[in-house]
Amino acid sequence: MDQPIILDQLLKHRKKGMVSFHVPGHKSGKIYERFNYKNFTGQLLSMDITEIPGADNLHAPEEMIREAQERAAKFYKADQTFFLVDGTSCGIIAMLMAVANPGDKVIVPRDCHKSVIHGLILGNITPIYIQPEVWAEKGISMGVRPEAVEKALKECPEAKAVLITYPNYYGVCSDIEAIATIVHKYDKILLVDEAHGSHFNLSELLPIPALEAGADIAVQSTHKTLPAFTQASMLHVRSEKIDIHRLKVMLAMQQSTSPSYLLMASLDMARFIAESEGKFLMSHLLGHIEAFKSQVEQSGKIKILGKTEAEAHGAKSVDPTKILIDMINPGIQGTVLEELLRTKYHIQLELANINIALAVATIGNERNDFDRLAHGLLNIKDGKGIAHKRIETPLYSYQLPKMKLTPRQSIYMKKTTVDFTDSSGKISGEYIIPYPPGIPILCPGEELTTEVIEYTKALKKNGIQIIGLEDTTLQKINIIEL
Repeated sequence: MDQPIILDQLLKHRKKGMVSFHVPGHKSGKIYERFNYKNFTGQLLSMDITEIPGADNLHAPEEMIREAQERAAKFYKADQTFFLVDGTSCGIIAMLMAVANPGDKVIVPRDCHKSVIHGLILGNITPIYIQPEVWAEKGISMGVRPEAVEKALKECPEAKAVLITYPNYYGVCSDIEAIATIVHKYDKILLVDEAHGSHFNLSELLPIPALEAGADIAVQSTHKTLPAFTQASMLHVRSEKIDIHRLKVMLAMQQSTSPSYLLMASLDMARFIAESEGKFLMSHLLGHIEAFKSQVEQSGKIKILGKTEAEAHGAKSVDPTKILIDMINPGIQGTVLEELLRTKYHIQLELANINIALAVATIGNERNDFDRLAHGLLNIKDGKGIAHKRIETPLYSYQLPKMKLTPRQSIYMKKTTVDFTDSSGKISGEYIIPYPPGIPILCPGEELTTEVIEYTKALKKNGIQIIGLEDTTLQKINIIEL
């Protein structure tokens, strides 16, 4: 009889003793060893319940869930906070559909997460894209400039809202305070995908939290940068412009009718740890990061990209807990670096592109984690071999694609299959999304170009996973013929 394969693989991974520089923020449960409140980690299965008497109801909270959300709202300085058990994605979709009617327009950055596109499709909302700044050499989006937001608002005054990603996957932050001022000057609503910023209120050395900067709504992946379980997020409202009843309706439509009490409990626990010890733990974490950077950069072959580089390429600031490791000068690509650290040194990073690798550090990490990461990086040898299988990759311009059909129109239209290599000039019927981080190069309804085709093939050749295409070998693509 076949054994449970997923459980077996998870147990096998656990035995490897991997150092976690990836999400979730609890780092394989290490932080719970310190904050094991009433031995809750030993009682998880007994707490996996449903809406029985005394357990309250996420969709109509009146007791413990309501109080937990109110405590979170107070901690994050929000008017109201809503727990999310279907990830930040459901919060993003709900907030879009709460502020825009079918047929309305919303201004969004081109480097938005795919869940934003899903929200546009489900809400029948037309995107007005703004081009982010891009550090093309490293393949990193550097956020959007305030003047680009204002230009979009002038050109599309009928837009109902502006959505900003802050920070992005790499920790890069736009000037959100200036953007909020501009958005409100035009009497629009500012929506913020703050998936990677749930920890920003733990130190003055971190970027300003979105709500404090003027966001009307912010959605955070508490599981990414604080110790909540995977899929547990929060949505915060701080604005009189938001129809709370309508937002609740949209959240109910997007979330499970059988919400996990384990996820909700982990959100409350994450808030408790952050509120009681978060600033102390963050202070130590930032100290560990600075010591690590000083140690590895002395070698001369390792560069940790930070605020200086971010500002030089159009960003306002960068989150120091996102550690961008660049070893291109000694000839080590990001994807190869990630593989070497994982297979040889049992260190798992969050993601890698061709040029850099990203380590995500949280208050769940300890000094020993950084010592092991430094040891691994410093012991990767220069010379020939696996670390130097270098393939030249064309730079990508990140120009806005031509949108021939809205995302929603494209989803329902008939598709025809053609050779991917010969699809330039055609209308894509599929997504082309390098993953992670999940930011589309192309969305359904947009025109394929030779640059998109060649760049996608180069990413695939260099080990980057491409999702959204039915044919993952990149031989064929579904197109729309008008």
